[in-house]
Amino acid sequence: MADKFKRVLLKLSGEALMGEDSFGINRSTISRMAEEIAQVTKLGVELAIVIGGGNIFRGIAPGAQGMDRATADYMGMLATVMNALALQDALKSFGVVSRVQSALNIEQVIEPYIRPKALRYLEEKKVVIFAAGTGNPFFTTDTAAALRGAEIGAQIVLKATKVDGIYTADPKKDSSATRYSSITFDEALSKKLEIMDATAFALCRDQKLPIKVFSINKPGALQRVVLGEDEGTLVHI
Repeated sequence: MADKFKRVLLKLSGEALMGEDSFGINRSTISRMAEEIAQVTKLGVELAIVIGGGNIFRGIAPGAQGMDRATADYMGMLATVMNALALQDALKSFGVVSRVQSALNIEQVIEPYIRPKALRYLEEKKVVIFAAGTGNPFFTTDTAAALRGAEIGAQIVLKATKVDGIYTADPKKDSSATRYSSITFDEALSKKLEIMDATAFALCRDQKLPIKVFSINKPGALQRVVLGEDEGTLVHI
């Protein structure tokens, strides 16, 4: 078994919180994720999380058609704040101490993002949940994950998805598709694999920050990824 990572950034989509529901937050799903996060923290791993808001609202959603894009994106950022608070509440039930920091200034609800404080929380083994993306419209939470990961000195960005890695083809359409255990940034670009949005992908590549794509719906996958086991797909330099 490979050594476990000491500090990681988990990118969790809002859609992952829906479970089998068509929108919103599924309580059993978020509780299961909180339990898996709790198991990882018991390993002594410093964990930060960037959470999306697509289960509630996002700027490119059908409901935003005809709306000013910047306005819609700010609404999406507020959705990530709601998800962050819900996750914090779920983590509390498993004895995990966490702090939520927002890129938008809403101090009556959560504290603003301040890098030195985030680093101190991580050193104290508190989970830090970054909400409101980058605080700017036109940038996705993927970009926020790459940015925060670089800022806090994470060893890797863990992109939690609904599939257990990157495949040679769509496994739902092609039964012969195989999973890449690892692939370089350049190979992913040449094969036109959509792993993150272009800005986030370029930032991770420039910062030599590896990305691990895995399924958050697979029991125990998060812990196996953190322990460096062959789970998901590693994107590296």
